[in-house]
Amino acid sequence: MRVKIILVLFLLGSNLCKAQYNNMWIPDTLSGTNFNLTIKDTFAQMINTGNQTITGGINGQFWGPTLFINKGDVVHMNVTNKLNDSTTLHWHGMHLPAVMDGGPHQVIPPNTVWQPYWTVTNNAATYWYHPHLHEMTEEQITKGIGGLIIVRDAVESALALPRTYSVDDIPLVLTDRDFNTSNQISMVPYGDSMLTNMTLRAQYNVPAQVLRFRILNGAIERSYNIGFSDGRSFSIITSDGGLLDAPVSVTKYILHAGERIEILVNCTGQNGTTVDLKAFNSLLGGFVAGGESFPNGPFANYLGHIDFNILHLNIGAQTANPITTFPTTLTTNTVLNAANANITRKLTISDSAGVPGILGPNAFIINHKLFDINYNEYQVPLGNTEIWEITSSSVFGHPFHIHDVEFNIISVNGVAPVAAQAGWKDVVFIPGKTGNTNTVVKFIAKFEDYADALHPFMYHCHISLHEDEGMMGQFVVANPSAVNDINQVDIPIFIYPNPAKDKLFIEFKDPNQSAYYVTILDAMGRTKLMLPKPELGNGIDISHLSKGVYHVSIIENKSKKSITTTFTVN
Repeated sequence: MRVKIILVLFLLGSNLCKAQYNNMWIPDTLSGTNFNLTIKDTFAQMINTGNQTITGGINGQFWGPTLFINKGDVVHMNVTNKLNDSTTLHWHGMHLPAVMDGGPHQVIPPNTVWQPYWTVTNNAATYWYHPHLHEMTEEQITKGIGGLIIVRDAVESALALPRTYSVDDIPLVLTDRDFNTSNQISMVPYGDSMLTNMTLRAQYNVPAQVLRFRILNGAIERSYNIGFSDGRSFSIITSDGGLLDAPVSVTKYILHAGERIEILVNCTGQNGTTVDLKAFNSLLGGFVAGGESFPNGPFANYLGHIDFNILHLNIGAQTANPITTFPTTLTTNTVLNAANANITRKLTISDSAGVPGILGPNAFIINHKLFDINYNEYQVPLGNTEIWEITSSSVFGHPFHIHDVEFNIISVNGVAPVAAQAGWKDVVFIPGKTGNTNTVVKFIAKFEDYADALHPFMYHCHISLHEDEGMMGQFVVANPSAVNDINQVDIPIFIYPNPAKDKLFIEFKDPNQSAYYVTILDAMGRTKLMLPKPELGNGIDISHLSKGVYHVSIIENKSKKSITTTFTVN
C-alpha cells in the first residue's frame, strides 16, 4: 500500500510552504586515477518519520560518489561487492574494452574484488555507473546503487562555465520510487514519489547567477519533460557524450531513461525569489514512459500523465566570482559521415505476447528474439564505420542504448535530429509507431578499437524492466587480422613467491604471451579477485586475502587458453 497522505500533499505542491520541502542531498566526490568503490546493502531515512528504508549504496547509504576523471588518464577501479547477491558495475557511456565494461558477462560474486582499468578517451560530459546483472538490473538500481562520472578535458576547461560542484555546478539524478506503509521500496516500474538525488520533495539553495545542472534520468522507466514553473528558457550545452557546438535554448526538454544533459539557467538578479524545476509530463503522449495514466494494476502510479515538481530552488546571493552570461560557442564537433559507412545493420523492435510465468502481458523484443547471453547477434569488424537502422513496430517508445561507442543520430523517421541531439549520444529514443506506420531511426558509429572475440558489448532498451525481460542483444568487435593460435596448449608460467603474503607475481616464460584475465579463488572455489587484462609488472596485491590455499586461473591473451595453479597465503 502506498504512502498516500504524503504523496497527495506532494501532488498539491504548488501551495506547500518551504518547511515542507527537504534539503536535497548532494553525492560526495572522488577524484584522481584510483577509485575504491564498495557496493553494499544498507539503510537510509528516506521518509522523515517511521522506519528507515532498506537500500543499496556505494560507499554510503544509497547511490554513490561522483567520480571526477580527466580525459587521457588511465583510471583504475577497485570494486568490492559486499552485497548478499552477485552484481556488476557498468560504466555507462565510457569507451573501454569489453572485458572492463561491467555488463552482464563481468559478474562480481559476493565478497569479491573486481579491478577494471582503462584510458579515458571520452569527451568532457556527465556519465554514470550502475549495476547491469541480467534479470536483476531493475531490482539493484531500484535499491539505489549507482553514481555519476564527470569527465574533464581541455576544451571544456577553457570555457567560461560554472564548475564549482554543488554551488553553481549541481548534479541532479532524477528517479521515482514507490514506498509501502513500512517505508520500504516496492519493486515496480513506476513510483508514486519523485526523488531528486534520492531526496523526497527536494529543495536547494542556489546563487543568483548562471547555474549549471548536470541531469541524469536514472529512472527505471519514466521519461521527464523538464522545464521551469515560470516558463523561463534554459540552454542545453551537452548531450550524452560531450559538448554541443553551441548552447541550444529551449523551454522544455524530454529526457528518457539513461540519458544525460547539462543545462545552463540564468538566475542573475533574482536574489530572494524561488522557482521550481518541473516535469511537464501531462504533455507526454500515452506511449511515452510516464505519459500513460493507468487506473490500476502494476503500472498504476500517482505521477502518471501529470505535471509535478522535481526541485524547488531558493535563489540567494551571488558568489564572489559569478558566471553571469552564457558562452555563444562551445566546441566544433566533427560528426561521422554516412558516406563512409561500411555497412548498414538493420535491427527491429517489436511487441510480443508475454511468455507465461516469465514476462508480463506485453513483452518487447529486439530482432524478434529474447536475449540469450550465449549468443552474439553481430560480429563487428574492427575499424568499421556502421549505420544502425532500427525499425520499430512497437506501439511504445524505447530509449535504445549501445555500449562501447558514442554515436551520431542521422535521422528519426527521415528527419535530421534537433540541435540538442546533434552531438554525441549513447542513448537514442525510438518513438512508437504512428498508426500502421513503423518508426525508423538511424545512427552512425565507428568501432575503431577494443577488439575482443571473447567478451561482447551489449545493446538494449534502457527501461530496466524491458532489459531484464530480454529486450537486449550483444555483439563482439573482431579483428580479422588477429588469428588465435588454436594449437597452442602450453602456457609455461612462473608464480612467486609461494607461499606469498602481500604480493603475488606471475611471469610468462614466453615473452610473447600475456594475461587476458586472472581470477583468484579460495580453497572452496569462491571467487575473491577478478583482474581483467592485469598489469603484472608490479605484482598482484593480495594483502586483503586471509591465510590459506588459493587457486589462480590465468587466461592467456592471444590463445584465450587457460591454466590453473595453486599458491598459499601465509
